[in-house]
Amino acid sequence: MDVPNLENQKSRLTSSEITSLWTQYIQDTMSVCISKYVLAKVKDPEVYSLFEFTLKLAEKHLYVLRDIFKAEKLDLPIGFTDKDVNLDAPPLFTDTFWLVYIHEMTMHGLAGYSISFSVSARKDIRDHYYQCNIDAMDLYNKSIEILISKGIYQRSPYFSKTERGQSITEWGYVMDLFGDKRQLNSMEAGNIYFNLKKSIAAKALVNGFKQVTKDKDIHNFMDECLHTASKNINIFSSLLQEENLQSPRLLDVEITNSDVAPFSDKLMVFHAGFLFHLATTYYAAAMITSMRIDVAGHCDASILRDLKTISSFGRIMIKKGWIEKLPQADDRDDRKELS
Repeated sequence: MDVPNLENQKSRLTSSEITSLWTQYIQDTMSVCISKYVLAKVKDPEVYSLFEFTLKLAEKHLYVLRDIFKAEKLDLPIGFTDKDVNLDAPPLFTDTFWLVYIHEMTMHGLAGYSISFSVSARKDIRDHYYQCNIDAMDLYNKSIEILISKGIYQRSPYFSKTERGQSITEWGYVMDLFGDKRQLNSMEAGNIYFNLKKSIAAKALVNGFKQVTKDKDIHNFMDECLHTASKNINIFSSLLQEENLQSPRLLDVEITNSDVAPFSDKLMVFHAGFLFHLATTYYAAAMITSMRIDVAGHCDASILRDLKTISSFGRIMIKKGWIEKLPQADDRDDRKELS
C-alpha cells in the first residue's frame, strides 16, 4: 500500500495562520483608506512619495490575501472600504505628522509580520510574511531617511560612557531601599523613550479624531483615550527628566483646526483601540526587562490603564456592531441530536 506523500499536499490553514491573515486584511484595508486620504492632502513631495509606496504595498498584500482566502473557500472580512474615507475633508494633520505617523506604524508592522511569520507552518504563508517583512523594512528605511534629512527624527537618549562587564551584587540595584534610586540603565531608558514616542503619536491621532467626531459615545471614548495616553506620557517623561535625559516632543501642534471627519467613526475607533492593544504588549516587554522596581511598577500601572481603555473600546465596538466574527472551531458537540 502506497503511503501518501504529505509533504506534497497543501495542508489546511491553522487557527494561527487564519488569525494572522484575517487581522492583516483588516489592517491593510485601513491602511489603504488612510493612504488615499493622505495622498489627496499632503504637499511635501517626499511624504507624498512615501505614502504612494505605502499604498502600493497595502494593495499588493491585499491581492495575495484575497487569493488565499478564495483558494481556502473562506469569506473575506469586511474590513474598511472607500465608504470609510472622505477624500474631500480638509487636512486634519500636517505633513510632518503623517511622516512621523507612517514611521511609527511601520514599526508596528515589522513586529506584527515577524510574529505572523513565526506562527505559520505552511510554506506559502511563510513566504507571504517573509515578503511582508522585507516590504516593511523597505518602508522603514525610506521613512527614517526622510525624517533624518528633515531633522525631525528623534533619537533615544545618548549615554556618554560604557563600563566593563560587571555583575549585579546588591539588591539596591533593583529595589529603592533608602529612597536613593540608581540611574536608569540603557535598556530602561531606551524602552521608556520607545514607548513615549508611540504614546505621543497615538495621543495626537486621537486628539484629531476627537476634534472631528460628532457622536457623543465616540467623543467620550476618545476623551478616555486622551486621558490614558496623557497620564502615561507624563509619568514616563518625568522619569527621563529626573535624570536630565530628553523626552520626545509632543505632536499636538501638528493638528489643524478642521472639524470635518476624514474617516468614518468605525475606522477612527478601530484605529485608536488598535494602538492601545499594541501599547499593552510594549509596556509588558518594558516591564519584564526593567530592573528598577519603580519603572516596572509604572509599566504595570500603564498596562492596567490601557486595559481599562481597551474594555471601553470593546463595548463601543459591540454597541455599534463593528466587530467582525473570526472563523470559529468546528462544532463537534456529539450531544446534539442528529437530524
